[in-house]
Amino acid sequence: MRWTDKPIVAFDTETTGLNPWLGDRLMEFGAVVFHLDEHGRVDESRTERHEFFVNPGVPIPVEVQKTTNISDSDVVNAPPFAEKAEIIWGLLEDSLSVAHNYDFDQAVLASEFQRLGRFWPTPLAEIDTLDLSRRFFGGARGHKLAQLATRLDIRLVDAHRAANDAEACGRSFLAMTHRFDAPDQLDGLLQWADAIGRPPVDGPLRLDDAGRVMFADGPHRGRAVAKHPEYLAWMVVARRRHQGEWQHRFPESTRSWVARFLRLRMAGRAVQGGRSFGADDWAPESCAVPDPPLGR
Repeated sequence: MRWTDKPIVAFDTETTGLNPWLGDRLMEFGAVVFHLDEHGRVDESRTERHEFFVNPGVPIPVEVQKTTNISDSDVVNAPPFAEKAEIIWGLLEDSLSVAHNYDFDQAVLASEFQRLGRFWPTPLAEIDTLDLSRRFFGGARGHKLAQLATRLDIRLVDAHRAANDAEACGRSFLAMTHRFDAPDQLDGLLQWADAIGRPPVDGPLRLDDAGRVMFADGPHRGRAVAKHPEYLAWMVVARRRHQGEWQHRFPESTRSWVARFLRLRMAGRAVQGGRSFGADDWAPESCAVPDPPLGR
């Protein structure tokens, strides 16, 4: 699958604070959808911009108002998240999703979805431009979005407004794909970006109806993969003897996906946690993901 044929959705959130698991809420959402032409360049005529306030249901702290220029009066008549959830879900589902410090924006939105009894959607890719900045510009003094955009000659006007940040993020991502020779195929892009996508269909993992990655086979069949990191680690290295030779038990595509999942979700960054994000979800030892009843 060529990722350049898919919509690239860069998104950003503005929130009442930095702790969504402790009650901070979404107050503005912004996303810019890019479509590429046959030469891999942005088709500006098809670019879509989405931005709207959300009533967070809590007061906006003074320091946040100063940073974002968003006040209580801006959001008091805005709709609650429940009225915008379907739009956000539709933008992210089946897209290449991109954000700067992806884990935070995902945590914000996942916590909002969780309040509605919903799970995080299943993008084709979850790409973090903060990670890419650290890798490709390792000697830089800083990796904030504005600093990355400047290095790539991307214009960022009125920072800390969601859609503006989202556009700069998306254009920065695309600029890096050209400058640093990203592969055309989606599997190659995921490796190039060290990003998580959907589990490969030829392996023992699957997505359930709620978008959680589950074991489709083996001793943990029907259970969430984040519940068993030790088994995931075994899957990466497990071998068996076949016709006199030692061979990997699992396909390379599965081992590559599992390795990225362990590195990005289980090594001090947000673990998947059934697509929920709480205070305990931000530690490698926290794998308390409720399993659905077997046979569901």
